[in-house]
Amino acid sequence: MKIPLPMPPSRASLAALAALAAGAACVQPHAPPPAEPPQAAPAPTAAQAALPAPRFDKIPRLDFNRIAVELDLPLFWIADRNSSGAVEPDEVSGLWHHTTAPAWVASGAFTPEFTSAYEAMTRIKAEGHPRAGLDDAEKRRRDAVLAELAAGRPSLLRSDFRGASAEDRAIVGHLLKVAELIEQIHAKQLGSAGMADKIPPDDPASRALFWRNQGPWCEQPRSRNEPSCSALPGKPPPVTGVYPARLQQDKKLCATLEARRDQQALLSPFTVVVEQGGALKAVPYSEAYKPEMEAVSRELKAAAEAIQSPGEAAFKAYLLAASQAFLDNGWELADEPWAKMNAENSAWYLRVGPDETYWEPCNRKAGFHVSFARINQESLTWQRKLDPVKADMEAAFAQLAGAPYKARKVAFHLPDFIDVLVNAGDSRAATGGTAGQSLPNWGRVATEGRGRTVAMVNLLHDDDSRAALREATASLFCKTTMESVSLERPVATLGTVLHEAAHNLGPAQGYKVQGKTDSEIYGGPLASMLEELKAQTGALFFTGWLVQQGVLDPALARMSEARDVIWALGQVGQGMHTAGGEPRPYGQLAAIQLGSLLDAGALGFHRGEVAANGTDKGCFAIQADKLPAAAEALARTVLGIKARGDKAGALRLRDTYVEQEGAWKGLRGVIEERMQRMPLGSVVYAIER
Repeated sequence: MKIPLPMPPSRASLAALAALAAGAACVQPHAPPPAEPPQAAPAPTAAQAALPAPRFDKIPRLDFNRIAVELDLPLFWIADRNSSGAVEPDEVSGLWHHTTAPAWVASGAFTPEFTSAYEAMTRIKAEGHPRAGLDDAEKRRRDAVLAELAAGRPSLLRSDFRGASAEDRAIVGHLLKVAELIEQIHAKQLGSAGMADKIPPDDPASRALFWRNQGPWCEQPRSRNEPSCSALPGKPPPVTGVYPARLQQDKKLCATLEARRDQQALLSPFTVVVEQGGALKAVPYSEAYKPEMEAVSRELKAAAEAIQSPGEAAFKAYLLAASQAFLDNGWELADEPWAKMNAENSAWYLRVGPDETYWEPCNRKAGFHVSFARINQESLTWQRKLDPVKADMEAAFAQLAGAPYKARKVAFHLPDFIDVLVNAGDSRAATGGTAGQSLPNWGRVATEGRGRTVAMVNLLHDDDSRAALREATASLFCKTTMESVSLERPVATLGTVLHEAAHNLGPAQGYKVQGKTDSEIYGGPLASMLEELKAQTGALFFTGWLVQQGVLDPALARMSEARDVIWALGQVGQGMHTAGGEPRPYGQLAAIQLGSLLDAGALGFHRGEVAANGTDKGCFAIQADKLPAAAEALARTVLGIKARGDKAGALRLRDTYVEQEGAWKGLRGVIEERMQRMPLGSVVYAIER
């Protein structure tokens, strides 16, 4: 469960950038080599040697990073540290990317590769992307691609291992190879494998979109339903690779599979459904993706063998168990050593394998991913605060849920804080990201409450992301509410910690009503939305509850509650459905939560008041004194639905706040318009070693 955060550029491709900078329509072939070796160039004169290095000051930093994406360059301007207005060699970084970054800097100076790239970027800044010779349909498609890319602002996560031990550098090297392989497996799951070969060679923006979105399909709210928006001409329909393509022509695919007598086998999470001789068969992942799985297994084993430090025995044990799981589909066996890792016995965090199901239309098949990070020791502070009261938290949830649910002994680990190095596969979102995750979702570790929870505390906390979020928030909040807003990391982290803790409390993984699981009662998409609604509402409820217990400072609690409302506004701002018409669990749960707070008077919309930005008419105000009771009432409703297996109640709740016409649906339109002005953060990774 979670909460929302080709080849390297060859000299030929860099020559193409230089040609673009010069305005050439195409790259001319290289001249034949001279018959005799050329004369050595004369040594520069003292005057020539004294010439200052050129200033790269023609492009502001945010435009620089946007255009680098549009040209599919693994390049990022980190910060204008000296406020010179010019990019300088110590201010740039190469990125982890589908291409290998060239050396942009050598011996403290920019390389010719950087100069060529900068000249191309300068021309794009001045003249835009070339469109000569394209028909109108292709021009529209490429313009739509640029709009999709512009809706995501690059947000850097940078990790520096150049001074690390040989052991650490070896571990990082092997796990980056694992990340690349997981991307290949997940592309097969998504049905996008091999499609990138069809992108026009003169269209770097479409290559960038394909990499960022892990396929040709547009995802951003303003462009995902645009008929022209696709990295490929013709806009191929999304066809997932985990079910037969023929069956996906039926919009009732999921209901059809759920109604079959063999539905448990076909919808088991670690299999691909294939059609053989007219019959459906579930094929284990270890067979369906055998070449890539074997390669991942080798890299994980090599990473384990690189570990010589006794202090990393727990990490080594997990690497070996995961390596075996990629060969035999034994994911539950790998969960055991994974669950034993924590902030006190390893400096590393790794989760690799198939886990979440939100990515596919039936919400049943586990998507392959990698989350690779360093443990942040700040988590121990929160664990020491919350561990003594987690049994009381379970009792409070059980009381709200009511019969037939009964409080149980809880043994889950409170969240570890992690600083992400790289996310790949299903964990690498086009924009936004996974702020936290509670795993596993199946097996004894999950049902016995021994899972792990993490909060990814370094995602989207760069200065650019905070500035953009503050601007969007100021367009929606009234001035008095805005004055109490904090976007600092500790405030956002508290909500994530409580969300992930709530996943492990009350009717959680493995809870059954009359022998049926959530997915069997509600169907995959509705079950996913309800579980996330339980966790997010639990976070809001426990914020006030912990104040009453004397565990949490009231001022921090009020800031955390406001931050949770901002999160919900952001999710509503992205809409209720995906580009393919599938429900967005986070958007729908946020609509239910905000609509409930409005009905309870804990949130109000003042149509005649100007928002905190001084421009937009109409704004939201939080009534802090009413919020704890409103959160408790919603928690009682949601937990009761889950405790009783009340599908009719779940549908009523969703219909009231998601589907029903009326004032709330109109207000959602206001939220969408204002939130969609803000480019969402698109995480990019720099791992230096």
